[in-house]
Amino acid sequence: MNSIDSGMASAIAAGYSGLQQAQADVTQASENIAERTLQASESQNQNGSGSSTSGQSSSASGNMASDLISLKMGSINAEANAKVLSTSFDNLGTIIDTLA
Repeated sequence: MNSIDSGMASAIAAGYSGLQQAQADVTQASENIAERTLQASESQNQNGSGSSTSGQSSSASGNMASDLISLKMGSINAEANAKVLSTSFDNLGTIIDTLA
């Protein structure tokens, strides 16, 4: 019985921890995207025409792409960890029903 308790606790802890990490990743990526968007807007306002050097533009768009990928990966990780939690709770319910 203790191995079942330990296994369920481990699965729930792993799912919860993964969900927290995914939330932190999504938050960080979102903050980076907002900051880059603000910087690009300020840069366009300062340049008047909105043009910037191609090196800066390429670097900024590369970083933006990286942040967007991080945002999507965080979202996928959150979904996966939510499924771990859901399955763990379903299994726990089945165990309780079986023992009752």
